[in-house]
Amino acid sequence: MITVGSGQFFGKGFLSGTQGPLKFLPERHTDFIFPIFAEEWGFFGCLVLLSLYLIFFIRNFKVATIAKDSFGNLLSIGFTTIFIFYFFINIGMTLGIMPVVGIPLPFMSYGGTTLLANFIGIALIINVRMRRFELFYP
Repeated sequence: MITVGSGQFFGKGFLSGTQGPLKFLPERHTDFIFPIFAEEWGFFGCLVLLSLYLIFFIRNFKVATIAKDSFGNLLSIGFTTIFIFYFFINIGMTLGIMPVVGIPLPFMSYGGTTLLANFIGIALIINVRMRRFELFYP
């Protein structure tokens, strides 16, 4: 909470934070990436980041509404729900309103396996969107 608050409105600047480099925050590259981002970019940067995530979630749910078959619908809703749960758990964990667990922030936290799984999920959602006009695939 101290790291998020020290960013103030516009932040301290890229790579100019004090809490991360001085190692006051544990696991700053994986689980606690959001406080480092908040310290460097501030409240304004966090609003931009949260609005980008909101656009991402809305577009993924829109794919679910235009899917031709129920499997594509359930696939896109499932992956979007997973992304939303990861997002809310990680943000809540870093703000101190949820217990600390090892849930990474989608597409921001360091970790090869999670990043690979996120990209596979996005690839499947893109595939559902791409095939929205065909009912039977050749």
